[in-house]
Amino acid sequence: MLPNQEKLILSEYIGIYEVIIKRDHWIRKLHDIIDYDFIYDELKDKYCLDNGAMAYNPIKLFKLLMLKGKYKLSDRDLIERGETDMAIKYFLDLAPEDNMPHHTLLTKFRKLRLNDELILQKLLSKTLEVANNLGIIKTKTIIVDSTHTKSVYNPKSPIEILTEESKALRKTVYEIKAEYKDMMPSKPTSRDLDDHIKYCTELIDLLRSDEQLAFYNAVSEKINYLEEIVNDDIENKISLNDEEARIGHKTADTSFFGYKTHIAMSPERIITAAVVSTGDKADNTYTQELIEQSIENGYDVDILIGDGAYSGKSDLEYGKENNIKIVSKTNQYVYSGNPTASRCKGFTFNKDAGMYVCTAGHMAIKKVRNGGKKHPDKAQQTTFFFDVNKCKVCPYKDGCYSEGSKTKTYTHRLPSKLHQDQVDFQNSKEFKELYKERYKIEAKNSELKNSYSMAKTYTSGLFGMQLQSIISIFTANLKRIITIESKNNKT
Repeated sequence: MLPNQEKLILSEYIGIYEVIIKRDHWIRKLHDIIDYDFIYDELKDKYCLDNGAMAYNPIKLFKLLMLKGKYKLSDRDLIERGETDMAIKYFLDLAPEDNMPHHTLLTKFRKLRLNDELILQKLLSKTLEVANNLGIIKTKTIIVDSTHTKSVYNPKSPIEILTEESKALRKTVYEIKAEYKDMMPSKPTSRDLDDHIKYCTELIDLLRSDEQLAFYNAVSEKINYLEEIVNDDIENKISLNDEEARIGHKTADTSFFGYKTHIAMSPERIITAAVVSTGDKADNTYTQELIEQSIENGYDVDILIGDGAYSGKSDLEYGKENNIKIVSKTNQYVYSGNPTASRCKGFTFNKDAGMYVCTAGHMAIKKVRNGGKKHPDKAQQTTFFFDVNKCKVCPYKDGCYSEGSKTKTYTHRLPSKLHQDQVDFQNSKEFKELYKERYKIEAKNSELKNSYSMAKTYTSGLFGMQLQSIISIFTANLKRIITIESKNNKT
C-alpha cells in the first residue's frame, strides 16, 4: 500500500539542520529547487494504493538514486553513509534520528518501479519546465554529441567476472591482514557458475564476520560491490555478462564495450534531450529524435550545432525541411554510402576513426580513394575494405558477403548539391560564430562522466543504462539550474 501524503516531520532535533546545513549548501538547494511530488504522481500506478503492507515513500527512494550517482557508492554503502550524514537525511526529509531504509528497498525500487521509459523521459522534461519557469533558457539552439559509458561487466563470462572481483577483494584484505591467506575458503576448480557464486558468498560471509576489517572502507566497499553483483544475478536469474552492451569505436585503434548516451544541450548547458543506445550506434543515428524530443520537452529548436558526424544527407534534408540550421562541418564520408549497394544495410561511418562500420559492428581495416585530381573525368569515391575472415563467419553475411569472395568492400561516392551548399554555409561568418559554442558539450560530457558516475555502468542491460543516464542528467540539470540562478541572484 502506498501512502497518499508525506508525514510532517516532528522532531525535537530538527533544528540541527539549520545549524550544520548552510543555506548555500548544494544539497539544500537541490532539495528546494523543485517540488518532487511529481515522482509520486508518476509512480503511483506501480503500487497497490489500498492493500498490503505500507510501502516506503518512492520520493525518498528516488532521491537516493540521485545521490547514488553523485557519490559513486553501492546501494549498501549509500544507506550506511546516510545513517550519519545529516545532509542526506535533510535531502530525504527525514528527521535526524530517523533510520535510513534498508538497502534492498533501493535495489528493488530501481529494478521494479522505475522500469518505464516514459517515466524517465518525464524526469528530463521536468527539469526543462523548471528552467523555463525561472527564465534561464533564452535560446533556440541545441548542441549535440554522444558520450560513451563502459559496461562494468565487460565482454567476459560470469565466472571471469566473479573471479576478478573476488581476487581484487582478497588482495585488499591481504594488504591489511596477511594471515588471511591461510583462512580463505577453497577456490572452486569447476566451471560451474553456481560453485563460483557459492564461493563468493562464503568469502563475503567470512570477511564480514571480522569486525576489525569492517573499519576499512577499502575492504567493506569491495565486499558490498561483490555482493551486489552476486545478488543481482540471484534475483534476476540472468547472466552477469552484459548481453546488450556492444563494442563501439572512439578511434581506429581504440574501442570500448558498453553504451552511448546521445544528448542535446542548450548553450546554457541544460540538457534538453537524451537517447541511450548500444555502443555500436553511430553518433548521427538519433539526430532527428533529439530534435523532436527537445521540442516535446518544451524547447524550440531552430539551430543545431554538432561535429562532422551530423552533416549526413538525412540530417541536412531534415534541417532544410524544418527550417533548422545545421551547424556541422561537412565530413566527406558521412555524405552517403554506395547507392548501388542496397544489399549492405546498416553500414555507418565512424567519424572518430574515419572508417565505415558494418552491420555486425566490425570496422573497415583500410580505405582506398579513387578519382579526384589525378582522374578528373572520374567521380571521386573511396572504397573501404573489411576483414574477409570475419565476413565468412558473420551472422549477417547473407545478402552482404558472397560465399568464396576474397574481399569485402563498401564504396562511398562524393558529394551532393546539398553538401556543396553546406560547404558554402560552413565558410560563412555566421557558421564560424555559432560553431564556437560546440566546446560546451565536450565539457558537459566530461562532467557527466566524472561528477555523475557515467564513466561505467552500475548494472547490466540497455534499460539499466537508460535509468542510470537519465537520473544522472536529471541531477546534473538541477545542479546547473541552481548554479545559474545563484549567479543571477548575485547580479
